[in-house]
Amino acid sequence: MPFTADDVRETLKTVFDPEIGINIVDLGLIYGIDELESDDGFRVVFTLTTPACPVGPMIQAQIQEAVRSMEGIGEVETELVFSPPWDPREMASDEAKFELGIF
Repeated sequence: MPFTADDVRETLKTVFDPEIGINIVDLGLIYGIDELESDDGFRVVFTLTTPACPVGPMIQAQIQEAVRSMEGIGEVETELVFSPPWDPREMASDEAKFELGIF
């Protein structure tokens, strides 16, 4: 059975921002997940909490590793973007907002 973008999103909940300790999906760092036309792969568009985030390369590698761990996934592309800028008040889940102290 082929995977969907929702399946990939669930898998990405295993990737945590190491500085904050909340997964990147609940933080709202995943901007898009698109199926690639070939190779049963996916493209993940994501951002970081700040453009100067020192763990950006680590998060990108963990995204690729998590998606590749899904049996049958082909190519995994990642795209780091900073537009729109990350805003936890608008983009984070209610659970993440609670953990961040945003009410």
